[in-house]
Amino acid sequence: METISETACCRGRVGFYRHASEVLRLDAKFAVFLPEAALGGRRVPVIHVLAGLTGTEKTFFTKANALRYAAKHGVALVATDTSPRGAGVEGEDGSYDLGTGAGFYLDATHSSWSAHYRMGSYVASELPAFTEAAFPLDGTRRGIMGHSMGGHGALVHALRNPSSWRSVSAFAPIAHPVVVPWGEKSFAAYLGPDRESWKSWDATELLRSGHSHPATILVDQGLDDEFLERELRPQDFETAAAEAGQPLRLRRHAGYAHGYWFIQSFVEDHLAHHAAILKA
Repeated sequence: METISETACCRGRVGFYRHASEVLRLDAKFAVFLPEAALGGRRVPVIHVLAGLTGTEKTFFTKANALRYAAKHGVALVATDTSPRGAGVEGEDGSYDLGTGAGFYLDATHSSWSAHYRMGSYVASELPAFTEAAFPLDGTRRGIMGHSMGGHGALVHALRNPSSWRSVSAFAPIAHPVVVPWGEKSFAAYLGPDRESWKSWDATELLRSGHSHPATILVDQGLDDEFLERELRPQDFETAAAEAGQPLRLRRHAGYAHGYWFIQSFVEDHLAHHAAILKA
């Protein structure tokens, strides 16, 4: 592991790192915030945060105003990049919503994407194992949250592996990607033309197929979000949750759009939501 930078923050420490990922077969970057208690070596609960399209491992840490609340609750944060970098796949830098910055937190199985675009396994196993070996993080008290594409990732990973992620929340998630343009474009490229195979990476379809999470899922959605109906469709996830008996707290907020001004407004609630479950 290479330390890119470390500095004091909110009586804890924030650091940015690089390591050779066996899953991605490329170097990968990630960020870690450790609260004060962890600096003395005590293992603390940890929340993995997933950014949206075009984001990096720095995006949530620098834009969400979350570190002060993580420090308040004594929880660590781990942030990953949003895709492999430098995979050399034809077309990976041709648009913002496919390829670089747009890994969708799944494992590609189709064409040339499958060699490196394996963010699903990276988030599910490699990154948690690596960071919990390198830092005082308690892997038995692990949560996941995200925004937009990252909200999709958080919901999907929590539903696919509820024993790995004890708490989950999302801001403006792409909640039903198999029926919206962002999802259709990326899933067709990464997973191929068989739309049935797409459903295993779709939170709404996972609920419909019997997956669930024991904790209440928190989702916040701005009603002035320019992507609300075309790309996000939280109402589909809400309906599937009701039919499945999945505890869900979906909050709708008038006047709020899609970006980090929205996240800053409610991120304290999300950190408190996770801390209450992880520290129970």
